[in-house]
Amino acid sequence: MIVEFVPLFLMILLALGLALTLLKVAEYFGPHQPNAIKESPYESGQDPVGTARDRYSVKFYLVAMIFIVFDVELVFLYPWAVSYRTFLAAGGGAALVSLGVIGVFIAILVVGLIYDIKKGGLDWD
Repeated sequence: MIVEFVPLFLMILLALGLALTLLKVAEYFGPHQPNAIKESPYESGQDPVGTARDRYSVKFYLVAMIFIVFDVELVFLYPWAVSYRTFLAAGGGAALVSLGVIGVFIAILVVGLIYDIKKGGLDWD
């Protein structure tokens, strides 16, 4: 059983070896002329303001999570939309059942969005 995985392990070992070798070769032979300007932080052509250890508001993360939820919704909605024509061709109420299921799915997400709006999750102060 383990003999079947030997080529896989060899390929992984070869890939890791090649990656590490190329990194070390670039480190040894590449140009390395440090100076103060090259080692200073760079943010869109302007000097950075403050420290990198500043705390962000929790609302930033909540909005990011809401974005991910609705992005995932689209990932689930797209295959349904592509296969809906197949449901229509199948007949026998398959299209109505499919439409009902996706309607419940979207309704749950709309209820969640309304809840978030009422809680002020999308308000920026």
